[in-house]
Amino acid sequence: MKYAHLADAHLGSWRDLKMREVATQSFLKTIDDCIEKKVDFILFTGDLFNTSLPALDILKVITKKLKELNQKDIPFYAIAGSHDFSPSGKTMIDVLENAGLLINVCKGSVDEETKKLNLKFTIDERTGIKITGMLGKKGMLDRVYYESLNLEHLEKEEGYKIFLFHTTLTELKPKHLAQIESQPSSFLPRNFNYYAGGHIHHPTKVEQENFGIFTYPGALFPNNFAELEKYGRGNYYLVEVGGFNENNHSLNQTVELIPIKVKEHYPINIDCSHKTPEVIAFDILDEVNDKDIADFLVTIRLTGTLDKGRTSDIDFKQVFNQLYKKGAYFVMKNTSQLQSEEFEEIKLNTSSPEEIEEEIIKEHLQQIKLFDQEKELSLTKNILHSLNTEKKEGETISDFQRRIKEEMDHVLELGEEMRD
Repeated sequence: MKYAHLADAHLGSWRDLKMREVATQSFLKTIDDCIEKKVDFILFTGDLFNTSLPALDILKVITKKLKELNQKDIPFYAIAGSHDFSPSGKTMIDVLENAGLLINVCKGSVDEETKKLNLKFTIDERTGIKITGMLGKKGMLDRVYYESLNLEHLEKEEGYKIFLFHTTLTELKPKHLAQIESQPSSFLPRNFNYYAGGHIHHPTKVEQENFGIFTYPGALFPNNFAELEKYGRGNYYLVEVGGFNENNHSLNQTVELIPIKVKEHYPINIDCSHKTPEVIAFDILDEVNDKDIADFLVTIRLTGTLDKGRTSDIDFKQVFNQLYKKGAYFVMKNTSQLQSEEFEEIKLNTSSPEEIEEEIIKEHLQQIKLFDQEKELSLTKNILHSLNTEKKEGETISDFQRRIKEEMDHVLELGEEMRD
């Protein structure tokens, strides 16, 4: 048996159309690779798109590829990630499932007596493998689902089992993300053979006693400058299982990280301390003077303190023109760590927008005490999420305004329920 584990495509996340195209090609190349390797099925653990309302051109390409998988009888099992949700709770994952292009394995019901959440297993017809999972939500709002999860029911199920999740587990956090909010792996059911994770864009594989193998494959393609600089490409996991023993535990299970590279990446890192803007421009071009960067993604990171002048004095227009003349596919720069002696540095938090937003909200909580702090945080984030939406293609202004009002009414009704 052989299956693939993908996560965090975030299709549509790049503003530049050329970078969006590379990210889309990374997804298509990954699917082609899975087909070539003759996998029995594919797992996708959240954030297929970067928004609940993806652009039609991206949606058209992705649905065509998922249809190809369907025609080749390769199931695509998925869960919704934190970026997949609209404020009303609907996701494009549901639309694609209704079209028969994928299978959402996050299914279950709440027991009226115990108030526990009972997840159901989806059984892969070809292999008999049992798959279930939990959706992900922004700001750890999925935590309440894990706290109410009926673990006993899931742990007692026989057979080879896979659990899909889209959240940050404390035991799997990389060092550079040590400060972000997380939850313990003990929230998840024990005795599964493979725990397929999403949300953290850092390839990670950890085996825990009484659980099994936990993995984050990382993003299918870097989502921003820092990720491109750090990783340079995307990845997915290929899992091969040789057989099972009498306790239904896998024998000879191998989990291999497969790199997906659509474009080569060339990083340029220059310490600008005690240099003038003219020297810096020369150093950047000198770095690639004898290098073949045709069709490469080029990142330029400048650090240190200028000897004189300002960052704006660096002739980036000339630098970019020369790099594109050498055939670079796309060039981008980062000067956040570059400062001038003539001006006091403005320090910016390098966290994600979601983390910055949450910190600002927390600073102003409980000024009017209608709810407890945790409920107020949750409601405020839901309101902001509702307002952070764009007009759909072909949608009239009046329909757009009506949709926003309905979503806000839904959120505020939930707020009333929390107060009651």
